[in-house]
Amino acid sequence: MNWLTRLGFVAPAASATGEEAALLARLADGDADALALVYRRESGTVYRYALALAGDEATALDAVQEAFAQLLRGPQSYQASRGSLGAYLAGMARHQLLNQWRDARRHVPLDDSLDAEDPAEATPASDARLNLAQQHDGLWAAIRALSWPQREAIVLVDLQERSYADAAAIAGVGVDVLRTRLHRARQRLADLLAVGERP
Repeated sequence: MNWLTRLGFVAPAASATGEEAALLARLADGDADALALVYRRESGTVYRYALALAGDEATALDAVQEAFAQLLRGPQSYQASRGSLGAYLAGMARHQLLNQWRDARRHVPLDDSLDAEDPAEATPASDARLNLAQQHDGLWAAIRALSWPQREAIVLVDLQERSYADAAAIAGVGVDVLRTRLHRARQRLADLLAVGERP
């Protein structure tokens, strides 16, 4: 478990290509239960990815809904040779977010707000939660300071613990480009977090 996972991010489930093929065949035949199964299995990870990029629940939900709607309209568009079904859906959600941002000509910041406790009512346990919340706030502030490509690389690989191949497929770049972005993002993030820790 890496340091980002400990802050509450969950790794996606391992892909099952044979099961995905069977579900997509059922979906192509109009089986609504197949869509429900795919949704239950993949929607959480796709949503967390969209939310990490958008920082807005409504925007993330719209992107997830559109990704699954596109899958329903054209399940044959998914090619297992290019990555997992989860990566395919996340890629469609990503395109939806980018289209929304291009249309609006704005960038939606990440929401890093957490419920804070009244310091007068603090206990050792609540002090620990407050400390974790402050670390969480500092992490999201640093992630927000990254460029879009670097932020996306951190979200995909470190927060969601996707494989480099899946992350590269979602980002629409080669694995080497993704590795470079991730390396630079980690360096920049470490620098930003180190500056934030200084008194």
